[in-house]
Amino acid sequence: MKHTNKFSTLKMNLSLACVLVTTLGWGQTKNGIVGTWWDEEKRSRIEIHEEGGKFHGTIVWIKKDENDDGTAPRKDIHNPDAKLKNTRILNLRILHHLEWDTENKEWKNGAIYDPDNGKTYTCFATLQKDGKMFLKGYVMGMRFLGRSTLWTKFDK
Repeated sequence: MKHTNKFSTLKMNLSLACVLVTTLGWGQTKNGIVGTWWDEEKRSRIEIHEEGGKFHGTIVWIKKDENDDGTAPRKDIHNPDAKLKNTRILNLRILHHLEWDTENKEWKNGAIYDPDNGKTYTCFATLQKDGKMFLKGYVMGMRFLGRSTLWTKFDK
């Protein structure tokens, strides 16, 4: 009887391990982030594509295409580079150079630009089980120093 219990416990542990491995890899494939995504507030849509083995994202739609003073189109007025302050927000590339990490099932070593404050952060991204993309922008190489956001896939 003891032998049967050990076998049952081993069988249960193996089943649990298989479930965990399957869950951890949920939706995590190299091209899993390719497509169009809503930002967390649904103020813009960002299209992510692969180019040269790296992933980039461009704003392809914005809810409010005018500046705070009412002039249009909305410009990148917070950009620290004076030459770029007149660049339009629509069609602005805000996600740069994300690389797929097969071992950790994430996209990393990228950068994300926030046109609301003109800052660029190192970033990584993962897909969640619910299909949302978790992005974290951070500073000084420390993932705990920064802020995160959830993007939702845009269904046409």
